Amino acid sequence: MRATAAVLLVLCLLTISHAWDCREVVNIKNLMQIDAGLGQVVATDTSQIPYYLVGDKWIRMPGYLKHITVGPAGIWGVNKDYAIYKYVAGNWVQAAGLLKQLDAGGDQFVVGANMDDTPYCLTSSATVGYKGPGSPLPWTGLPGAVKYYSCGPFGCWAVNKNDDIYLMSLNQDCQNKGWSHIDGKLSMIEVATDGSVFGVNSAGSVYTRDGITASKPEGTGWSNIPMCMLMGHVTYDLGRLWVVSKSAVTMVCTH
Repeated sequence: MRATAAVLLVLCLLTISHAWDCREVVNIKNLMQIDAGLGQVVATDTSQIPYYLVGDKWIRMPGYLKHITVGPAGIWGVNKDYAIYKYVAGNWVQAAGLLKQLDAGGDQFVVGANMDDTPYCLTSSATVGYKGPGSPLPWTGLPGAVKYYSCGPFGCWAVNKNDDIYLMSLNQDCQNKGWSHIDGKLSMIEVATDGSVFGVNSAGSVYTRDGITASKPEGTGWSNIPMCMLMGHVTYDLGRLWVVSKSAVTMVCTH
């Protein structure tokens, strides 16, 4: 059975568009979620074990998390009880608040969504300075309702429970002018350190946003990235597109 699965995966990889060269990540199994930023890659598996990639080896991090993120704001995560943690000096330090998903890709600020889909932002000064329970942690509530939220150098992107897509300009002090609706439907979305935007829709198809620049942060349209299996999660950094299938197969693709 395992040999048959391996053959199917090889055939699958051969059918992917020539624009992207994809290969299976064979030294990690059963990933649930992955995040890349600033040359670092972190992930959680279906047992909620967090990992950090060093070279080609996945190093187990302490604790258990259902979502992990890395970026200019550091490494943060949330567990199954929605508790928030920051990785400080090799250990997880719990932070005040409850979130189901968060993102460290902004300009040293953190954003996230809670169980009620309320979006929040933590200023850069509070994020960088947080060392433990004694540090201030003033989460700022933002307008709207989102289930998945990610930031980059040109703005923050989010999707709501209806898979509608939105863009917000957000600064280090969490000041914003509200959401702008973007065409299309996605179930999750990630913004890379260089501003690139990738997402997955409910059918498991992967998309990237074209034409994003500092002067046109909303970009110009969506392009499909052909994949040979149904995908559930995607992240991108330094020319590498990491994708996790709905059957927990992880692949890394280069353009």
